[in-house]
Amino acid sequence: MEKPVVILIFTTVIMSLECLVQSDASTHRYKGGDEVPLYANKVGPFFNPSETYAYFELPFCRPDKLEKKNESLGEVLNGDRLTFAPYKLEFLVDKDAKVTCKKRLTKEEVAQFRTAVALDYFVQMYFDDLPIWAFLGKVEKERIDDPNEYKYHIFTFYQFDIYYNKDRVIEINLRTDPSFATDVTNDEEVDVEFRYTVVWKETNIPFEKRMDKYTMSSSLPHHLQIHWFSILNSCVTIFILVSCLGTVYLRVLRRDIYTLAQDEEFSGNQEETGWKSLHGDVFRYPKFKYLLSSALGCGTQMLAVSVISEIILMVAILSLGVLGVFQPYDRGVLPTALVIIYAITSAVAGFSAVSFYHQLEGSNWLRVLLLTGGIFSCPLLLTFFFLNTVALNYGSTAALPLDTIVVILLLWVLLALPSLLLGGVSGKRIRSEFQAPCHTTKCPREVPPQHWYRGVITQMALAGVLPFAVIYIELYYIFASVWGHRIYTIYSILFVVFILLLITTVLVSVAMTYFQLAREDHQWWWRSYLCGGSTGLYLFGYSFYYYFERSDMNGVMQTSFFFGYMACISYGVFLMLGTVSFHASLLFVRLLYGCIKGE
Repeated sequence: MEKPVVILIFTTVIMSLECLVQSDASTHRYKGGDEVPLYANKVGPFFNPSETYAYFELPFCRPDKLEKKNESLGEVLNGDRLTFAPYKLEFLVDKDAKVTCKKRLTKEEVAQFRTAVALDYFVQMYFDDLPIWAFLGKVEKERIDDPNEYKYHIFTFYQFDIYYNKDRVIEINLRTDPSFATDVTNDEEVDVEFRYTVVWKETNIPFEKRMDKYTMSSSLPHHLQIHWFSILNSCVTIFILVSCLGTVYLRVLRRDIYTLAQDEEFSGNQEETGWKSLHGDVFRYPKFKYLLSSALGCGTQMLAVSVISEIILMVAILSLGVLGVFQPYDRGVLPTALVIIYAITSAVAGFSAVSFYHQLEGSNWLRVLLLTGGIFSCPLLLTFFFLNTVALNYGSTAALPLDTIVVILLLWVLLALPSLLLGGVSGKRIRSEFQAPCHTTKCPREVPPQHWYRGVITQMALAGVLPFAVIYIELYYIFASVWGHRIYTIYSILFVVFILLLITTVLVSVAMTYFQLAREDHQWWWRSYLCGGSTGLYLFGYSFYYYFERSDMNGVMQTSFFFGYMACISYGVFLMLGTVSFHASLLFVRLLYGCIKGE
């Protein structure tokens, strides 16, 4: 099975890298006078990144004929709606205060602009695949105490400062001039004239480094110090955990194992206490083993998706970045790659779930396979359809059109489901026994009464603290990128933090399982999974803190999108870390009881 898995991962990486390079097919060399494409993309409230609208939803100057760019799947998923802008920017052709259009705004259009300015709307465009942003207008609040007396203005003048190197576009800046603004405070018709200026400037920056501008903010020294401090803090946490586990092994387990290994019979003349008394029950199959198998299969898929995505991002940064063709900002590349990776790695989920289910002597593998396919995707699809309905009600570009929804469903039906079935059939054919080192007795041992702090909820709360502490600092930067306008590009540090998270989860899981067995509680199967997955619950709890304390997001749509998708992400983290925790505990229990002689 190792060879097919390697081929699967290699194919996934190649297909995803093709998606990364695909976005740069539109980068050209230009001659003097050639028109360089400028696309108007979207507008929306600055503090609500999910609430975006098509550029021409506002009464801007419209070209005679609206021409839309053919968008990729990832661009549509990202909410991009690229349309040719009314500004004509020819290569090396300067323009001074050229009139875009003159128009008379109706009362309704004035009210539309005023509402947009009040909500801090921004405008986004793309020039030769370079993103540019600008605020729509300004609000005069100085020396005005009454909000009803605020003055609202829209900017009517844009200046495009474009830097070039030979026949390549290197950089573009969009500036607005507050002195050219139209008052839209009152509900009355207003005459407005939109103008723009184009200034071309030569630069020595090579084309391969034109993206450094967008990655600079992530690589500032004080930001890197914070990231490295987070990694150092995580390493200290892991060192403390390893020291504690080493102390337990040297002082307790090693002594017990050595004593038991000297006996010819396990129950010799000594009284069995603690974990030593559970040799006949510790490998008793858990309740709802079909559900556990499905959760483990889906969690393995989440782990595969995370690892492959990190590998792709780092390869893209190292290789494509050197060639100068990697786009550090989000143009839908990552959503496309994630859709492909998730669909293909369904084979991993099917194989893991069915093979483990057969190890537990299960027979209804088709039920396990169907449950594996729906345990994460069904809640995700339900959340998506609800949020898409909300976005449609708002008229937002976040709402996916019907043809895109059909494409996603076809990918799921024609790629994800066959991959899931292929993995399930492979797991059924490649059977292996559970191979427990101790025999299981026929009658289950009664679990002695436990203190309240040894309950499932309390143990989950304790188990999730340290893994969450490992990622706490990095979470702010990730949230600011996903739910804000920051650009995150230091994926190497993110990968290191991810590895440290897995290591911490493994160590905490082993410790919690040992303490549970020491209290003669043999029902560790589900407990280890839930304790490991509890970090996902902490992540969802952090989302509340970020929304109310670290952001200015508001409104029904943005709130629905934020908490809806954060619930899905946290659920995926729960499944992934729960799987890691369970397999770590299973390996620990096997090694522990494999060192003694069971009856």
